[in-house]
Amino acid sequence: KCVRTLDIEEVGKTTRHGTFFQMNGNFSFGDYFKKEAIAYAWEFLTSSQNQGGLGFDPQDLWVTVYKDDEESIGIWREVADIPLARIQKRGMADNFWSTGQPGPSGPCSEIYFDRGPAYGREGGPEEDEDRYIEIWNLVFMQYERGPGGGKEDYPILGELPKKNIDTGMGLERVAFLMQGVENLYEIDEVRPVLDLAANLAGKTYGASVEDDVRLRVVADHVRSALMLIGDGVTPANDGRGYVLRRLLRRVVRSMRLLGVEAPTFTELFTASKNAMVESYPELQGEFDRIIRTAVAEEESFLRTLTSGSVALDDALQATKQVGASQLSAETAFLLHDTYGFPIDLTLEIAEEQGLGLDRDAFKALMQEQKDRAKADAREKKLGGTDLSVYSEFRALGETKFTGYDELESDAKVLGLISNGSSIRTAKQGDIIEVLLDQTSMYAESGGQDSDAGFIHGDGFSLEVLDVQKPVKGLVSHKALVRSGEIAVGSKAVTAVDHEWRLGACQAHSATHVVHAALRQVLGPTALQSGSYNKPGYMRLDFSWQQALSNSTKAEIEEVSNLAIRGDLAVSAQFMSLPDAREWGAVALFGETYDESVRVVQIGGPWSRELCGGTHVSRSSQIGLVSIIGEASVGSGSRRLEAFVGIEAIRALNAERALVARISEGLKLPKEQLEERIFANVEELKVAQKRLASMQSANLAELVPAAIANGINVNGTLVVELQIGEVSDSNDLRTLAFNARERVSSENALIIVSATLAEKPLIGVATTEASRNAGIKAGSLVRLAAAILGGGGGGKDDFAQGGGTDISKIGEALDAIKAAI
Repeated sequence: KCVRTLDIEEVGKTTRHGTFFQMNGNFSFGDYFKKEAIAYAWEFLTSSQNQGGLGFDPQDLWVTVYKDDEESIGIWREVADIPLARIQKRGMADNFWSTGQPGPSGPCSEIYFDRGPAYGREGGPEEDEDRYIEIWNLVFMQYERGPGGGKEDYPILGELPKKNIDTGMGLERVAFLMQGVENLYEIDEVRPVLDLAANLAGKTYGASVEDDVRLRVVADHVRSALMLIGDGVTPANDGRGYVLRRLLRRVVRSMRLLGVEAPTFTELFTASKNAMVESYPELQGEFDRIIRTAVAEEESFLRTLTSGSVALDDALQATKQVGASQLSAETAFLLHDTYGFPIDLTLEIAEEQGLGLDRDAFKALMQEQKDRAKADAREKKLGGTDLSVYSEFRALGETKFTGYDELESDAKVLGLISNGSSIRTAKQGDIIEVLLDQTSMYAESGGQDSDAGFIHGDGFSLEVLDVQKPVKGLVSHKALVRSGEIAVGSKAVTAVDHEWRLGACQAHSATHVVHAALRQVLGPTALQSGSYNKPGYMRLDFSWQQALSNSTKAEIEEVSNLAIRGDLAVSAQFMSLPDAREWGAVALFGETYDESVRVVQIGGPWSRELCGGTHVSRSSQIGLVSIIGEASVGSGSRRLEAFVGIEAIRALNAERALVARISEGLKLPKEQLEERIFANVEELKVAQKRLASMQSANLAELVPAAIANGINVNGTLVVELQIGEVSDSNDLRTLAFNARERVSSENALIIVSATLAEKPLIGVATTEASRNAGIKAGSLVRLAAAILGGGGGGKDDFAQGGGTDISKIGEALDAIKAAI
């Protein structure tokens, strides 16, 4: 199963571009080579279906070969008796394959099907690749290529000692040719979605070129998204998650362009699942999760479109009015940063209206934002230190970490930094950074907080406040000189606080245990996307679309604590990245890893993760995990928090004490508390509703007198209601609407003032006649709220605001009357 979005803009416009395809192939490693590969391909393509082949007419097939590969031409002539007129030579860009980097490479031979003169010009694939459709690529891996860019600019270093065959045949292209349909969007696995989309939009497929493109985009992208989500991908702002998000957003927008603004994913994804489930039965069991993920993203993006589309339309119109040919990068960045409007969608909409966009300038703005964020994060950790100060120390080599094996380590002081500058000595009371040749102290990374402890030597002692890696390979210890004087070149000892390290190990191992429990309870798609742990506490971010029920959280907690009670062995070992992946180690998608990685294993294959942190040696040493919360941290991402070890026990004791106090206060056994508390809450709600109703009735009684005492200000009847303290800001709206209804036929303005929690509130309502006279409630409220030291707003017919200065209510009311 493959997803490819390099040509996503071409989807729907041609017969052959799709984002999801199923790639068939046959492979040989040091066994058969060109002659057999060509013979096998020809036999499969041209043998009858009764014989297990596809039954293509040999007269409809063309081949291309690399321009210098005379051997392949000879084999094609010998094996398939293809005339030279249907064998075309092409250059490296088309018919020489490599991975794009140094390594195996070789010429390839592609097989094309001629759809006939109704579909394009004569002349073979070299002339028209819409009429002549590529269906199979045979790659002959026989050379080693060197470094270089592009598809042609690299040297061939020589022949491989073992020749290999790598072929690929796209199932969708073969299917649309064999099923006798016009393109791959009309095959049996795609057409049902296209037809449903057309029905939902009230369109007829084939009646409009533009609508047909949009319908094909919907059909193609829904199937791709179905398969991606089914395989565990969730929408995100980077990596493969962004590929999925982009596909889903293009479906939403295509349906809107077809005239459908209501949600459609439930129907579209169900149709796609029904079409694909025969080939992929696992989709049936995964469909509840798939549809939840898709619908959540649809709902989110519809909200984004509602807010961002107006801003984009305004920006496009303003660009056209000034005669510019490009939408400014600053505008595109604002749409992306403020409204969450995706840049690819901005580009598409701009191009539809004949406008371009300086993509490089946009990327530069995005990079500036990332750089600012990184700089802010560094400044918080390093106090604004210029990173160039570390260069001379990094040049001395990497800081060796000994903390996996020991808590104390002999070291040499390589450098001292104070306020961003290198210094030679530091005395008692100074807060500095200490750079050593080696350390037993763990620097914050991989979600694990830094170690606490001391650095001491002959005549000095420092308390370590933080340990960071300001640049790769270098560890900096932020420390307070408690006594004596430390100098560059001194011998020192790093001593980790034993209790702190134990707590850190417990928390980090607990994070791995909870991650494994999540995957056991929720399934393999519940993958970690981030974490943070320190003594007594852990949090884990993971990909999931919906809140966890209380019973699910309890099950995850139980699985975790059973693993802890099971006294599982915890081990760590270094291995190559490919070996780690083959071993089943879980890695964070999008992270960059060295070729040699450390794998931490808990309980054998139950938990295997790439990890550089510190851990307990047996799971029982974690003690206990107590989940304290779970919440959303973004679309498709959840965060689970837990106390660990002694902190978990303390938290449980605190809950027990709380229950005991409530039980004592209510004079009830704890078994009856739940029923009594819920009953009290319901009684309170009823009482509050009665009170609110009585208050509204009392306030309504003030309206007739207020109208009778109304004053004429420049031809407008001004009705003032000052009602004192209220319990709900909605009381202002209710009262203002009540008064306005009584004077609806007049040119009138209603002003209601009150206090809520000792802060002033003002509400303003207008009648149709006063609005026609130019009086706008929103403008008047903003004026008054500014005087009150706050803010507010609303529409022309009603607005509400407030502030902090009660003493200015009279001044604010006078300002409203003066304004009209």
